Amino acid sequence: MAEEKKQESLLNKEISRKDFLRTAGVVGGGVAVSVAAVTVSRLSPPPEVPTGKETIRNIPDFKTVEVNEKSDLLLRMQAELKKALAKPVEERRWMMVIDTRKCVGCHACTVACIAENKLPPGVVYRPVVQEEFGEYPNTQLRFFPRPCMQCEEPSCVAVCPVNATWKRPDGITQIDYDKCIGCRYCISACPYGARTSDFGEYYTEDTPELQPYELLSSNEYGKSWNREGHNSPMGNARKCHFCLHRLNEGELPMCVSTCIGRANYFGDANDPDSLVSEMARQPNQIKLLEEKGTKPSVIYLV
Repeated sequence: MAEEKKQESLLNKEISRKDFLRTAGVVGGGVAVSVAAVTVSRLSPPPEVPTGKETIRNIPDFKTVEVNEKSDLLLRMQAELKKALAKPVEERRWMMVIDTRKCVGCHACTVACIAENKLPPGVVYRPVVQEEFGEYPNTQLRFFPRPCMQCEEPSCVAVCPVNATWKRPDGITQIDYDKCIGCRYCISACPYGARTSDFGEYYTEDTPELQPYELLSSNEYGKSWNREGHNSPMGNARKCHFCLHRLNEGELPMCVSTCIGRANYFGDANDPDSLVSEMARQPNQIKLLEEKGTKPSVIYLV
């Protein structure tokens, strides 16, 4: 018995010693790893995972820009348009001022006008005329958008044999497509070339079928016009009317809203406080072909 207890005691000591060494090795290894980690951490700490909060905190606090009639010319003209529409038609007179110093010749107004009024080939209400001046190499380009001048003494009205065109009380020269016989006397009489004739052409007429966008009706002079079937205004004289259909809805002419350079000013010339009246009083303003005596309602700043 004594011998067996002695062997058991030795066996237990051997097991305990192995367990201790094994445990000590694990712990020692852990301590070594911890020490190494601490050493590495002190030398080159690992990067922190970005949360994005720091970036957000560093963004400056921009102030919201308040857009109103004083800071935005379009909003001012829009407000003045509604003010003018509240008056009887006889008490307002529409005028346009074009600042040629701001016009870059992008033709956006021309394209917008064609799209707004569903104009066919050969009919352009607002072309942009290009002028070159100076001597080489010191030459410059200047652009003149040319809408209808809405003259106070329009020569086109005087020559119409059927009274199909007349001057409205608000200054816009109107055409009655139902009365127009297509004689084109008015086209010849206009010194500005502001009138063109609708010869009934389509952009896609040589394709298998006309595209739907060419068959859309145009809204002019208080009526919807559909050219399909050779109806008016096909065969009639046509021209700019300051987007009269938009004015009646309290909207600015499409060319004014589209201009990227804010070169167009529009409003009631009978309102001395309107923006268009302010621009018309500028000393650098001109009217085209004043010697003709037509008294145009379109003014250019040069």
